[in-house]
Amino acid sequence: MTDQLPSPRGADVGRRIGVGLMYGLWKPRVLGAWRVPTTGPVILAVNHSHMIDGPMVMGVAPRPTHFLIKKEAFIGPLDPFLTGIGQVKVDRDTTDRTAITRALGVLENGGVLGIFPEGTRGEGDFASLRAGLAYFAVRSGAPIVPVAVLGSSDKRGRLIKELPPLRSRVDVVFGEPFEAGDGSGRRTRTALDEATGRIQKQLAAHLENARRFTGR
Repeated sequence: MTDQLPSPRGADVGRRIGVGLMYGLWKPRVLGAWRVPTTGPVILAVNHSHMIDGPMVMGVAPRPTHFLIKKEAFIGPLDPFLTGIGQVKVDRDTTDRTAITRALGVLENGGVLGIFPEGTRGEGDFASLRAGLAYFAVRSGAPIVPVAVLGSSDKRGRLIKELPPLRSRVDVVFGEPFEAGDGSGRRTRTALDEATGRIQKQLAAHLENARRFTGR
């Protein structure tokens, strides 16, 4: 099973590619990156309003990140590329046990797992959370670091309408790590529902603070 886990070396390559692309095309302003624990398993919970949010976090995060990415993105040459840089393909329409095993493997190996807890691109306000984030956090015991990406969907570029204007500023704000569980170690449906509620409050509060701090 180990050889099927996402490659840490691949994620490091992905981070270096992300650094070049994100800083080359836009002007990221990164705040609070020092809050990400330097070692051990960590879950980055990222709001999602634009397709560059994932690559942006991959490029500016202080550690290589393995994102859970919908299987629809793994098409054509993107399939071997995303797999090669340590990303995790997930089928959102079923209980994807392979993706679950690989994601937990990332955390068991002390890596960083990136999750869009809203499940899909939307307003990016953490208004509706899927239970997956709570499951991974409670099961692994890894702390959650909330991440707010702001400015990626404010305006449309003139050259490529689907992307933010080139050289525009995008703010990425990392919050304080927190534990999702209640300390009991329970993994029941009720415990996960309670954890999801706690997570949502923390993520919403971080987003509000990030908007106030950045003026977004």
